[in-house]
Amino acid sequence: MNSVVIIGAGPAGIRAAQTLVAHGVRPVLLDEAARGGGQIYRRQPANFKRSPVKLYGFEAGKANALHQTIDALREQLDYRPETLVWNAEDGALDTLHEGRAARLAFSRVIVATGATDRILPVPGWTLPGVYSLGAAQIALKFQGCAIGERVVFAGSGPLLYLVAYQYAKAGAKVVAVLDSSPFSAQARALPGLLSQPATLAKGIYYRSWLTAHGIPVHQGASLTGINGEQRVQSLTWRNAKGDQHLECDAVAFAHGLRSETQLADLLGCEFAWNPLNRAWLPHRDSAGRSSVAEVYLAGDGAGIMGADAAEMAGERAALALLEDIGYLIPPQRGAQLEQALGRIETFRQGLERAFVFPEHWAADAPNDVMICRCEEVRAGDIRQVVREGHWEINRVKAHCRVGMGRCQGRMCGAAAAEIIACESQRCVSDIGRLRAQAPIKPLPFGLEVES
Repeated sequence: MNSVVIIGAGPAGIRAAQTLVAHGVRPVLLDEAARGGGQIYRRQPANFKRSPVKLYGFEAGKANALHQTIDALREQLDYRPETLVWNAEDGALDTLHEGRAARLAFSRVIVATGATDRILPVPGWTLPGVYSLGAAQIALKFQGCAIGERVVFAGSGPLLYLVAYQYAKAGAKVVAVLDSSPFSAQARALPGLLSQPATLAKGIYYRSWLTAHGIPVHQGASLTGINGEQRVQSLTWRNAKGDQHLECDAVAFAHGLRSETQLADLLGCEFAWNPLNRAWLPHRDSAGRSSVAEVYLAGDGAGIMGADAAEMAGERAALALLEDIGYLIPPQRGAQLEQALGRIETFRQGLERAFVFPEHWAADAPNDVMICRCEEVRAGDIRQVVREGHWEINRVKAHCRVGMGRCQGRMCGAAAAEIIACESQRCVSDIGRLRAQAPIKPLPFGLEVES
């Protein structure tokens, strides 16, 4: 008999598993990480003994609750950590675990693949010592170390302040925080942010704590270049006062998050442009049903909403799945979850107004800045293809190989689309989206295949 499968053991996947188990269904839970919790509640290695308060701050209680949930469920589900799902087609998932490839058939699947950083490259971003905000957070949470001795955090979005705060709180030297969003935008967004006052208060606390501890926070500050020979030595940035210079030995940057949608694409889900996320996202209804009957979507992998919303969406998708296979589900619970998710959506809209996308980035990016590291494609290479008459992103990919490397466009796709849109004088929504290709992440040579 084919299995009910959940992909991803973050907040959405764990709550989905809990809901299915509560109704007598034993799902398969697949996750790349060694221990469940996702990026936001990433667990330290078993031999590390740092307290949850040090690891998660205000979110320690939520992290503990989620970890306890998956620990309690271990015997009631088929939990497979350290398992990569690298392809999905014809009612089956291709997986990789400890160097062995296998195929897992499913009857229903909940895709809860989470999100990654949205990177807008600047000159020097490929130097050793440059990290995404998410990678810097992994180093601190999972490996117990800082990415450098003098760190600058740059970009935009709530994660910028959270990671800077976590580093400073842990004792790292934070040289500065460079927020590309102007203060005026954040002030105008305040009415929408008031829909979630507790979350807003935490964000204000992080920002205020940094300032109170002497860490410069610059608004309307655009990172323009990272300098060094063997590794990072300094950076340049610009605000209304002109060009500025900072000495540092590490940089972490990103402009918000982008959903991991490749598996939804391979599963045949319909996509639509989402202006709020500035991205193509798989279509889902309010309960998490996709356009494909047996596929359900939950969490940040279907649209950036945060950890609280991911837990609710995971439960809601599981309830929808149960209802579709014949279980009687109390309708009031589904309605409650959808109403709560609607309130968080209002807050999310406020966040997008507060942390505005840097529309000027594509026009300002120099021709020689590397956009696609895998295939060494620069901004000028992309612009040349556009000038030759190609502006649909997959056509541009075919001509200059942007997005054709090991990361399959996960790192460079969003930036490439912005360059193409700017050069062709079109809206980024008109450029199209990179089609997912298997394997969605690199595989080793010499795979062993389970029979």
